Amino acid sequence: MADYIIKGKNLTLCGNPEACAYSVVIGGAVWNMSERPYVLFSDDTVAPFPAPTEEGIFKTGVTEGISAVYTNFGEHKITVKTKAELEVLTDDLYFTLEVTGDEKCEIKKVSFPAPFDFGEAFGDKGELSDANLPLCYTVLSRMQGCLVPAGTKIGLSDGKVFERDGYMPIFGQVRENTGYLAIYDTPFDVTYELRYENGEKVAPLWVTSLGYISYPRRMLYRFMENCDYNDFALSYRNYVKAKGNFVSLKEKVIKNPNVQKLFGCPVIHTGIATHISPDSDYYHKDEPEKNDNYTSFYERAEQIKALSEKGLKKAYTHFDGWGKHGYDNLHTDPFPPHEAAGGAEGMKHLAETVTGVGFIFGIHDQYRDFYYDSPDFSFDKAVMNADGGHPFCSIWYGGKHSFLCSKNAPDYVRRNYNRFCELGINIEAAYLDVFSVVELDECFSPEHPATRQQCARNRRECLDILTARGIIPSSEEILDCILPSQVLCHHAPYFTDWLGGPASNPVGWQIPLLNLVYHDCVVIPWIGPKGSRGGWGITGKDSGYAHAWLNGNPLYLKIDADKETIDETVKVCESAEKLTYAAMVRHEYLSPDGRIQRTTFSNGTKITVNFDTEEVSVEE
Repeated sequence: MADYIIKGKNLTLCGNPEACAYSVVIGGAVWNMSERPYVLFSDDTVAPFPAPTEEGIFKTGVTEGISAVYTNFGEHKITVKTKAELEVLTDDLYFTLEVTGDEKCEIKKVSFPAPFDFGEAFGDKGELSDANLPLCYTVLSRMQGCLVPAGTKIGLSDGKVFERDGYMPIFGQVRENTGYLAIYDTPFDVTYELRYENGEKVAPLWVTSLGYISYPRRMLYRFMENCDYNDFALSYRNYVKAKGNFVSLKEKVIKNPNVQKLFGCPVIHTGIATHISPDSDYYHKDEPEKNDNYTSFYERAEQIKALSEKGLKKAYTHFDGWGKHGYDNLHTDPFPPHEAAGGAEGMKHLAETVTGVGFIFGIHDQYRDFYYDSPDFSFDKAVMNADGGHPFCSIWYGGKHSFLCSKNAPDYVRRNYNRFCELGINIEAAYLDVFSVVELDECFSPEHPATRQQCARNRRECLDILTARGIIPSSEEILDCILPSQVLCHHAPYFTDWLGGPASNPVGWQIPLLNLVYHDCVVIPWIGPKGSRGGWGITGKDSGYAHAWLNGNPLYLKIDADKETIDETVKVCESAEKLTYAAMVRHEYLSPDGRIQRTTFSNGTKITVNFDTEEVSVEE
């Protein structure tokens, strides 16, 4: 057994398959992998990689690499093949895992490659660079973006990629003068862990797809000198473009010209009716009068007229609870529109009023939560778990429900928007709830099996059906794998220690990593007018107003807003409109306490925001 050395353009890869040890040398710095990879089986036994039965060097004409085969996993008759290969002209470093011989649901997770050691020597030094950044830190795509200074321990929700712990399939680390961006090149069946032995580590963990590690899994690492999170964002943006997955707002306008109406609009989010089922976790047993209420379509129409009369010229409206039992009820069949609130005629009147004053009429809709009392409900259409059972939830207002298999969702979308046409209700925009925030579903049904990757494709198809009808498609937050078909999100703020609390604190440092990659691909509104503090994903010290300015994004507006609030909101939205097609190319902390920040856009605009005073400076 031997140490192998492969030299690239600016870095060197060293590897010893017997020790499962790999290292990267760049610019005089050394990054080591010292942990031994392992397989976690379904009985919770852990089997570290044994000594390899085969190993060697290989060349492809593009890459040079180190291969190894591991077979001695005790009673488990699996074979694990690994490759560490360097693309010698670009210095892209790939680690590939392939598992064969596993039985269905035999494996829980596989750890390969091992995490890079951050090193105790690079722990918290309490110093900042000239750019007011920690000298050493970890970057996570946790909601909008999270920078974790060395020496700071944080927890994860569940470490799932394509959920709130990973909007984008990337992470990175900076250690003084060098760093790396890690990209999950096969991103659909993976989680990650944070470990704190020998400094901070980020460990990718591959999970099964429909019960098997059924295809090769691959990580891409890009090492850089004198880098920061801005460089990581640019590198990943270029990666997405090279993969053909980058779809800009310009392209989305070409597919659906109605999308252009959205730009510069404040978002007005309100509701019609609520009904809380006795089966719901929200049910008010001791105060039953709180379980049912509504505001008529006609009253909402008058409020829209009032906004117009106060000078608001355009807006995007989002109405929850238009269906028979109100918000989060009866899906996938919430029809007919709420009778007490005015029924189909009332909803039609509201739609015509909204469009009549120049606003966009949008609705809430849902094609994942599959309610037991829906006329459509059947376990035959629901997600099936590996054991033949079905998911169950009773949290939301509609009470007991399972999940609709994503493969069946597009049919219901087509049917329901045909119904709106039959009722003469012109839907201009639709929000398909949770599609771009909750985990991707696996379905083990033999009639309609779906992998997580197919689930993403099916969710995108639902949004594409709207696009083909000229309807502006939106969903809850931002998952990278859904974004090519999504135009607007509900919000995409930061991870805080109490996501919705007014007194919440940031988890790590807040960086607009998502906007640095995708600003010109999606419209992200922020919640909270000038002078407000805190909210969902916004710390108790900050306002959505300040974040909207800094990020070149629009702002929410309440349906009963006064003239002063309207005018302030319009200013933010007008600035955002000018930046619609501009990429965010840099984010900076201008003060050591991080309270003064600046963003730079590809059209030359620079926006500086003081989060304490809410002072804003725009250099166009």
